[in-house]
Amino acid sequence: MTARPRPLPYAAVAFAACLWGTWGLVIRETEALGRMSTALESTIVMAVITVVSGVACLRDRIARPAPWRARAWVAWLGVGDAMNVLLFFAAYKLTIAVSVLTHYLTPVFVAIAAPLVLGERRTLRTTVAIAVSFGGLATMLAPSGGGASAVVLESAALGAGSALFYASNVVVNKFVADSYSTSETMFWHGVVATPLLAAFVGPSAWAAIEPRAAVFLAIASIGPGALAGLAFVWGLRRMPAAHASTLTLLEPLVSIVLGAVALGEPLGVRSAAGGALILAGSLAVMTAPVKAVSSRSMDPDTSPRPQ
Repeated sequence: MTARPRPLPYAAVAFAACLWGTWGLVIRETEALGRMSTALESTIVMAVITVVSGVACLRDRIARPAPWRARAWVAWLGVGDAMNVLLFFAAYKLTIAVSVLTHYLTPVFVAIAAPLVLGERRTLRTTVAIAVSFGGLATMLAPSGGGASAVVLESAALGAGSALFYASNVVVNKFVADSYSTSETMFWHGVVATPLLAAFVGPSAWAAIEPRAAVFLAIASIGPGALAGLAFVWGLRRMPAAHASTLTLLEPLVSIVLGAVALGEPLGVRSAAGGALILAGSLAVMTAPVKAVSSRSMDPDTSPRPQ
């Protein structure tokens, strides 16, 4: 049997991806106010996500205690998200195009893992949509020129590593849906990730922190950090993981468009063509009927609850 997917979860994930696409502007303005290390920026962002999610928990929490297995999965979400952020920004500082391209291997990793781990039945239409979207991303961001240098290879490895952690979090979110609400998942994973990221910040970085830059980053992080994260997790729980990961390909599209409009960075024919492919693939995913899958991969509100 097939059923038409509900549009709101898809809209929530697309909204989150578009907010994530504004990170370039946020970081650019932060660095204009005062330069900070990647680990320190990541720590501030994760702390904001944790605080905002903690406030949301006051009305969104599940009363019953979570089983130990679910707690372990949430702890892994914190570790995975911390490593995702650190690896991605390390790659970003080497080469932008290669790091973003390899980071968005995430949909490929999720598409491979979801049928094996979650029991999601991947349709031909979803497979083609993933290929089209990833092809569009490659068209948009693939570097030109000769052979790959050591810097390019290092950036590609770091970006692929971040994609692997990101993909694991997309899949693992499905295992905690019955035990934690959306805000609880965000809060408790942040409780793990924030001190882990802070451990990577050296004493000199803490001493040289620019208050104006830190305050600006903290306030700006509420949108693409906390609100986007909550919207993504809420939508992810109500749709197949492969669909959600494909929709996140809207993030680099938004990043490049904003770079062209707000920062004056050129948007060439190749970028425009790649963006059109990403939009086409995302639209195909959003309108595709969903085959019957296990309750874990769909809406937690209608799946069996543990006693």
